[in-house]
Amino acid sequence: MEFRVLGPVEVRRDGRRVAFSGAKLHTVLAALLVAREEVISDERLCRLLWGWAPPATVSAQLYTYVSRLRKILGEDVLIDRRPPGYAMSIGNATLDLSEFEKLALGGREALIAEDFDKAGELLRGALAQWNGMPFANATEYLADAEAPRLTEARAVTLEHRIAADLALGRHEQITGELTGLVAEFPLRERIRCQLMTALCRSGRQADAIHLYHHGRAVLAEELGVNPGEELQATYRALLEGTLDRQPRSAPAVLGGGTRRDAAGRPDGAPAMLPPDTVDFTGREPELELLCRALAPDAQGSGRPRRVLVTGMAGLGKTALAVHAAHRCQRHFPDGQLYADLRAPDGTPRHPTRVLRGLLRALGPMDDVPATEDQDQLVRLYRERIRGRQLLIVLDNASGAAQLGPLLPNTPEPAVLVTGRTALPTVAGAHTVALAPLAPGDSLELLSAAAGPARVASAPGAASAIVEHCAGLPLALRIAGTRIAARPHSTPDRLARRLADPVTRLRELHSGDLDVHGSLLPSWRELDPEVRAVFPALAALGPQPFPAADAAMSLSLPETEAERLLEALADAALLEVSGADEWGQPCYLFHPLVRLFALSLGEAAPPDRKPAARTEHNRRLTHRP
Repeated sequence: MEFRVLGPVEVRRDGRRVAFSGAKLHTVLAALLVAREEVISDERLCRLLWGWAPPATVSAQLYTYVSRLRKILGEDVLIDRRPPGYAMSIGNATLDLSEFEKLALGGREALIAEDFDKAGELLRGALAQWNGMPFANATEYLADAEAPRLTEARAVTLEHRIAADLALGRHEQITGELTGLVAEFPLRERIRCQLMTALCRSGRQADAIHLYHHGRAVLAEELGVNPGEELQATYRALLEGTLDRQPRSAPAVLGGGTRRDAAGRPDGAPAMLPPDTVDFTGREPELELLCRALAPDAQGSGRPRRVLVTGMAGLGKTALAVHAAHRCQRHFPDGQLYADLRAPDGTPRHPTRVLRGLLRALGPMDDVPATEDQDQLVRLYRERIRGRQLLIVLDNASGAAQLGPLLPNTPEPAVLVTGRTALPTVAGAHTVALAPLAPGDSLELLSAAAGPARVASAPGAASAIVEHCAGLPLALRIAGTRIAARPHSTPDRLARRLADPVTRLRELHSGDLDVHGSLLPSWRELDPEVRAVFPALAALGPQPFPAADAAMSLSLPETEAERLLEALADAALLEVSGADEWGQPCYLFHPLVRLFALSLGEAAPPDRKPAARTEHNRRLTHRP
């Protein structure tokens, strides 16, 4: 079986096209294929299908589309429900996008090794995988989200193939093709450099000089920037009479633009990463996925490296991202940038303030305008990071409006984003959705924070603490810190204090670490109507529940209840946990989030009788 997305979305079995129709069905298939066996969330599928105006029956329609795909594709393809979305495995089938990236990567490696014949053959094979505009028969929302990075990858591969042809002395054969490409991509400086090289080698120096000045005018008019280092270097070589020497070495062909000192080190490379967590524990599958996605060979032919880590507050998104960034430093010789996109009180930082901090790390501030013109700051920021092998870590992103100006517009810098929920701005990102830690990893984290000997001395208490922390790394680290800070107090005492659900959140506090405080920003950002029903929904109990149960409890229509539930899921205060027997989604509170919600209202936890809670409060009031 063959899958195609580099053009119209198609499925072919035994060389014949499998017939199925509908832009939305093609969209679901393409989205699952592009995810490469990773989970694509219901929310992202919804955005790719309907944009920002989904129907009220979105869950049922998603279920229907997936069911239809399962019937069409048969048993050779597996589509799994994996909260918060779906994942598809194509088995032994082929995907044109994967073939394109494999051939493009091989061609790039051959080009670097100066095996130009092999490079040209592989790169032409990669380009032959294309059959038109990507996702041509899918929705415009999918095309807008995914097509730009693929067309960029194709353009980069085309540049590499032309570089191989130039190195083989085929400048006269490709001059016409390059002239058309410059007209099609007037802002791509590397293609302009290649045409200047081909013209010069064909004895047309005057045309090459005119081409440079035309490009300089276009860049100034369209982007307000000067030519980059590669284009300027090509122009200088043209004036010095050295541009017609061939073949050119691979590093010169591939360009770069990074300024380096006499020893070849990056000049003033930023190093903004926070310190790594010394006792980082668990998350090995997620860490491996992040490192693989950030590594240069994961991007194929110039594919932008964008990785998104999502999950509720306290799951360790920042710790994982920083740990992965430190592990991958060798891939980013031009430096690492870091920005926390939230202030200490949890409010989102304005993009202009973040941009100024990043620009300060990237070089002198002499040419940075004193005005708060965001567009001008974005242009300068993107000009400074263009062509540089940088890792940009954007922590605690709150939404598309904040994140958009901070993303690069070229494929060389890699971006690692953390946020509580999926962000459609991070188009084509590898998404790593964090779940609570398993009991074994939780115990290991508790031991790392408290000290192995302290935990080993009280295995029963340690197991109880792990259970009360419900796999939340923040809670486990707080518990471990409290045990370590009290060498004369046994873990049993803390286990007994955590056993009471009424006071559990109060106990999960140590210094600046606080589970209740970490959840507050998510709650504060809710719409008032969602905030109002939050405690009542938590009173439904610790088990998964469908929208129908929520509607009955809130005395609302089911569609309205589902809208409120989805808002809580978007804020990472509620999880989508499978589906009921009718295919309707079920929702589930994390145990500590549920206690947080109950603490905001008058409802008592169902697993404690109101009288018991009153007696407990009386004991606290009269405690000596």
